[in-house]
Amino acid sequence: MILLEPGTYNRASGEEFPILVPPGVILLGNEANQGKEIILEGGGAYRSASLGQQTVTLVLGSKAQLRGVTVINRATNGTGVWIEAADPAMQNCTLRNCGREGLVAVGTANPLIRDNLFLQNQTSGMTLLRNTKGEVWGNVCRQMSIGLALGDDSAPLVARNQFLENQTGVAIAGRARPVLRANLIENSGESGLVIQGSAVADLGSEQDPANNIFRNNRTYDLNNSTNQGLVSVGNQVNPQRNRGAIDFKASQLPEPRPLPEPIAIALPPGINSPTVAPSPGSQPSPAAGGTGSGDIQGHWAAAFIQSLIERNILSGFPDGSFRPESSLTRAEYAAVIAKAFNQPLKRPAMDFQDVPGNFWGAQAILKANRMGFLAGFPDGTFRANQQLTRVQAIVALVSGLGLTGGSPGLLEVYSDRAQIPSYATNAIATATQNRLIVNHPQLNLLEPLRPIRRGEIAVMVYQALVALRQVPVISFSHIPQPLVHSTLTDVQGHWAEPFVRAMVDQNLLRGFSDGSFQPDAAVSRAEYAGMIAKAFEPVARYPEPNFQDITANFWARSAILQATRGGFLAGYSNSRFQPDRPILRIQVLLSLVSGLKLTGGHLGLVNRLADQALIPKYARQAIATALHNRIVVNYPEVDCLSPNREATRAEVAAMIYQGLYQRQRVPALPSAYVVIPR
Repeated sequence: MILLEPGTYNRASGEEFPILVPPGVILLGNEANQGKEIILEGGGAYRSASLGQQTVTLVLGSKAQLRGVTVINRATNGTGVWIEAADPAMQNCTLRNCGREGLVAVGTANPLIRDNLFLQNQTSGMTLLRNTKGEVWGNVCRQMSIGLALGDDSAPLVARNQFLENQTGVAIAGRARPVLRANLIENSGESGLVIQGSAVADLGSEQDPANNIFRNNRTYDLNNSTNQGLVSVGNQVNPQRNRGAIDFKASQLPEPRPLPEPIAIALPPGINSPTVAPSPGSQPSPAAGGTGSGDIQGHWAAAFIQSLIERNILSGFPDGSFRPESSLTRAEYAAVIAKAFNQPLKRPAMDFQDVPGNFWGAQAILKANRMGFLAGFPDGTFRANQQLTRVQAIVALVSGLGLTGGSPGLLEVYSDRAQIPSYATNAIATATQNRLIVNHPQLNLLEPLRPIRRGEIAVMVYQALVALRQVPVISFSHIPQPLVHSTLTDVQGHWAEPFVRAMVDQNLLRGFSDGSFQPDAAVSRAEYAGMIAKAFEPVARYPEPNFQDITANFWARSAILQATRGGFLAGYSNSRFQPDRPILRIQVLLSLVSGLKLTGGHLGLVNRLADQALIPKYARQAIATALHNRIVVNYPEVDCLSPNREATRAEVAAMIYQGLYQRQRVPALPSAYVVIPR
């Protein structure tokens, strides 16, 4: 991380342009005021692999970040920030008075461009070309020829931006395929949105209304100059200010309103969805009755399905089948939810006008609704026979279970994240963090709007029960991992970087306030107790100790008591815990073996260690067990245990991670320093 002092950085102050921000480097100014007093001004020759010679201020490498800085490039044809086939992030910056564009992304770029101000750049605020994807989120583009220009095969998610007082708010050309959600396009000198060539803009669907607002644009709100029809669902548009073939669906809002804020809801409002009332004499759903699972043998979800059948949460059809590839209705999902969970009731009882009392799923629907999993529609219906989409099922689980955590960066794991409805982004991130989502056969393909299948429901419900610690983990490779590339400043290239980042990204460890992790610092017993409590949440097995050196207001008291009662740690003589004493490597391993109740391993395993003579006799079997369970991590020499050396933060992170891996809570990480038993 490079921290910038206030001032102007230009050729006069010794800068050479363009400034190349290497991969993984963070250039940090003042995000609170979008870099008002931290200015990078100038430009230099840059040879783009896609567009040839350019004049550029900054070039961002992969995983680089630009935050809280003002960028100005007054040169003719000058560009402020250039992104070439990389995936950096630019946040809370100001890009103004550039001779051409504020930002250009080309090639296979996949940036996150969030909460920036683009002001008075000559051509455009942002130009995205070639195969650029990524996300353009929460920016303000003001007083330019074009607020956002998209061309070639670019296909970003463009959400919650404001395009104000530009000649054209958004211009889309070539074969671009952007997704536009909840943007405000206002007071354009000509058109709000222009579409040309073979481009197609996603302006909403019945499952996902777009909620864009087009207001007071002088010539047209929507100018479709292509030969293809444009579909608009859920947008505010002046019906008298449009050009070309446009199919409007639920696009007229009663009154202008400000840009909507994200809210947590159980299900989307179902605009234009058909109301299908369940017939009173319908047969019980296979999810609520019937037996059999004859067709799951060899199916990818068989282990999950069988486990839920044994717990009487799922069941098959009367013909002995389970039909794991069949879709599910809202009523059938309610039946699964009602059987799987007994959460506190959050809502009063509601009488849905299309669910008669003698409908087979009436009681399950009532329970699922009152627990907060499933909501009705604004017209008072439930629509029990309507198919359930994947995103609806995921949002329902997150809402009903009251899960939290997750950040937008988690969505980077999904190549089709632009299809995630705006109302569901927080819930999908939370579900990813809690490992509820299953993607089969392609791990990075979420398919949020596809009807969900019975086999997928089995896995997601089972994973929710895992999150509640009600069932054991089933190891499965098609559950996306919640890794978001933490921004620690001192672990890049460190031998333990994969372990540290994984633990921090999953909120199981923390860095320090200055952005560092200090991987080679020693770990006190109090700090170790905090790490154990966070990672494993130990259940009490022993009475509460009375440590004389742990006062009632000691910062780690709760974690120390949890770790000791859970069997991971013990006190010293005279009822003292000695919280500030460094923990040794051998003590970490003994702690994990004891607390996790690990077994197995013969004493011969210890013979591979070059310094085995340093292992006390009482600890040899425990070390053999640790080796057997692959929780021993040795650096720099994999065959040297160094048992009596103080453990570092990196080593503790790696060994705790291996303990989580042994419990099948995290995937294996490749490392040459994990000792493989032989």
